[in-house]
Amino acid sequence: MFQFQAGSVMSFCRTDSLMSQDSLQLSSHHDVAMDLINSVTGVDEEGRSRQRILTFAAKRYISAIERNPEDPDAYYNWALVLQESADNVDPNSDSSKDSLLEEACKKYAEATRLCPTLYDAYYNWAIAIADRAKMRGRTKEAEELWQQAIRNYDKAVQLSWNSPQALNNWGLGLQELSAIVPAKDKQTIIKTAISKFRSAIQLQFDFHRAIYNLGTVLYGLAEDTSRSGGADTSPNDLYSQSAIYVAAAHALKPNYSVYRSALRLVRSMLPLPYLKVGYLTAPPADDPIAPHKHWERSQFILNHMELQQVNDSESAPVKANALVEKAKRFIKVDVADIVSVSTCSDLTLPPGAGLCINTTHGPVFLVADTWESLDGWLDAIRLVYTIFARGKTDVLAGIITG
Repeated sequence: MFQFQAGSVMSFCRTDSLMSQDSLQLSSHHDVAMDLINSVTGVDEEGRSRQRILTFAAKRYISAIERNPEDPDAYYNWALVLQESADNVDPNSDSSKDSLLEEACKKYAEATRLCPTLYDAYYNWAIAIADRAKMRGRTKEAEELWQQAIRNYDKAVQLSWNSPQALNNWGLGLQELSAIVPAKDKQTIIKTAISKFRSAIQLQFDFHRAIYNLGTVLYGLAEDTSRSGGADTSPNDLYSQSAIYVAAAHALKPNYSVYRSALRLVRSMLPLPYLKVGYLTAPPADDPIAPHKHWERSQFILNHMELQQVNDSESAPVKANALVEKAKRFIKVDVADIVSVSTCSDLTLPPGAGLCINTTHGPVFLVADTWESLDGWLDAIRLVYTIFARGKTDVLAGIITG
């Protein structure tokens, strides 16, 4: 889970020397942390062997800090040893695990004080705080810890914006926090969590954990909305969106039992035999640069093979083979032909949220009703293409065609 950071491969910020009184306090802290590490024996032979290695490593980092109290690398690695030791504690001993994590957090704090740009320290520090929060259930203390963890994930992302793992964990922290805060604050936090999961997916389209997590948070929002109302989107739409992400996560990792179980719960919420059905404003199929007055809001369906315009009315979808009109051509984009999918702010498009699908045959421009609706289309099309690119189209086909 964690990687030790070698000093030779990092450049670090330095601060002024510590005072002698501080050195005495640090020595006391060293003793406390070392006593905690020595108390961990491991639950089996593998755990005991691993703990011996961690104990040896801890002594090395203490010696390194005694030689140079301004070495953030030593503090960071020592924090990792404490954090790894916490994972090695007997599962029935929460107090010992919490104490180790608390000491790890102190070392991360010192490492980041000495070098405020140490991304890995903020990231792993947030994980340690989150683990402490999980031990406290839905209490005020847990709420404060989740807020601390979220701040550290925020800092980690500021230092390394292209970290889907940090964004995913940030979203999970917000999701946990939303279960503790007063009801009036919940939806704002949930919407922020959705944006973090979505950002993680945009950085790594096949990041199945973030995809699944986005599905679960949308499902939770749908449940809340069905009970109390208040959301901009209907519960049925939220359930359908949730099912898209769960189905995609399962298609990417069909052997994951958690995804398989979740899919059984939400599959019926998909607009089967399609993955997504909705409305987009489109130009005539034979005139993509037609004047705005010729663009029409019409229904589109997305399955494992294509995005297809099905009619120009707002009636419910019917079987595709009954929609073929000889007098009119419909827009169709084969998934295999897609090169990229992105937002588009081209001023030549009609008003709304622009969508550009670059294909091997040229770009296809469409307009969604709202930016929120556009996010759903972008994700769905990208996920279907990613599943195709990973050779898992047959799995997705099985989900939506039965």
